[in-house]
Amino acid sequence: MSLDIGDLLIQSVPFARTLGITFDSAADGRAVSRLPDRPDLHNHVGGPHAGALFTLAEAASGAAMLTAFGDQLSRAVPLVAASTVRYLKPAKGEIVASARLLASRDEVVPRLDAGERPEFDVEVEVRNEEGTPVATLTFSWTLLPSG
Repeated sequence: MSLDIGDLLIQSVPFARTLGITFDSAADGRAVSRLPDRPDLHNHVGGPHAGALFTLAEAASGAAMLTAFGDQLSRAVPLVAASTVRYLKPAKGEIVASARLLASRDEVVPRLDAGERPEFDVEVEVRNEEGTPVATLTFSWTLLPSG
């Protein structure tokens, strides 16, 4: 069964859909997502609001996580347990977030098999349309066993 991770995420997270987030790619523990340049998403300095940037990065991290653990959704609920963000400079224009899973299936799935609640990180770099980094984020995800 082939799973379109970007479509799954957009259908599951209405706020990401409201912001107009799209996905360029999602595979092998990585994902790239985009936030359009829309005036209704702008802050007081004319670029995307910090909350919109955060949501873009969280969506990319979720897609990267799902590429590795999407097959576990029947027995676990993925949740963000913690996050850190560093805004580097004001963002302008269309924004791109690139996420990378920092754990392997071999580290995470056996812990879930043992009835534990594994945690693992996904790093995200957010860039403006010129390719300049505007933020870096780390999301600590967990797989909460269901049932």
